[in-house]
Amino acid sequence: MDVGGSLRSACLQHRRAALWAAGLALAAVAALGLAWSYFRKPRRVTRVGVVSQLVVHPLKSGKGLSVTSAECLTMGLKYGDLKDRHWLVITEDGHQVTGRQQPRLVFVSLNIDKGQVCLNAPGMEELLIPFRQPGNRIASCRVWGSDIQGRDCGDKASAWMTRYLACDQTFHLVQFEPQMKARKPAEKFSFFPQNEMIAYPDNGAIMLMTESSLMDLNTRLESKVTMSWFRPSIVVADSDSYAEDSWGEIQIGEVRLRRVMACSSYRMCDPSEKHIFGTSPLFGQYFTVVKSGILHVGDPVYGVTY
Repeated sequence: MDVGGSLRSACLQHRRAALWAAGLALAAVAALGLAWSYFRKPRRVTRVGVVSQLVVHPLKSGKGLSVTSAECLTMGLKYGDLKDRHWLVITEDGHQVTGRQQPRLVFVSLNIDKGQVCLNAPGMEELLIPFRQPGNRIASCRVWGSDIQGRDCGDKASAWMTRYLACDQTFHLVQFEPQMKARKPAEKFSFFPQNEMIAYPDNGAIMLMTESSLMDLNTRLESKVTMSWFRPSIVVADSDSYAEDSWGEIQIGEVRLRRVMACSSYRMCDPSEKHIFGTSPLFGQYFTVVKSGILHVGDPVYGVTY
């Protein structure tokens, strides 16, 4: 090889090495940035309440299960094999069915015992079906305009749900599995993290409410309502009414949650947020899971500022 060729080859190798080094440097910077946002130490931690209830809702719009401890995962609460809103009732063409269309659905309880899913409802015999049915079809489902999948729980579950809801159409029960296509809240609301994934909840993985906010609501109603009407995942006591609106980030044990948006109910939004909520009133807050861990009833809740 001539001298010129040798120089060109050396320059090319040097350029490749420089690009490789630059790529490593950028990756390191990105990793440090992620680690900083994840593990940075707060400037101030203030106790703002205590966890009074943890509620897992396995079936969307079904009856909640109150537990004393639960795993808080990025897709919501988990208790044993029960994952929050990982079962869904759909129509023949795959559209979600909720308590808004079928109010009797709120009385259906779904539990798991010895590897079997147990369905119960008023006036119905208990139905036991296998927890895993890998041979069943995967249904395409529509939840609030978004596409998602679900494993059909079989003909027995379909017949049971159809008979209970007593409607002139056939219903199916489906279960979300980890390998399936999930929903991304950021496709609907850009302020959710781009990597946030959920199964069948309305908008976010965790919905948090405070007992004091419910007490305030009941002062405005002729007929009192209970917390179960709003289906929160985490209920906090010993806080001021609507204090949750100001909790940008909270720490509960090893779990860290970041507030994303309000849930619609009875308070009107600020005029600057009408493009998000329209005329829907607000009650409760959706939180995204920044750091997973175990939650217990009785855990103190800390507001975090940086």
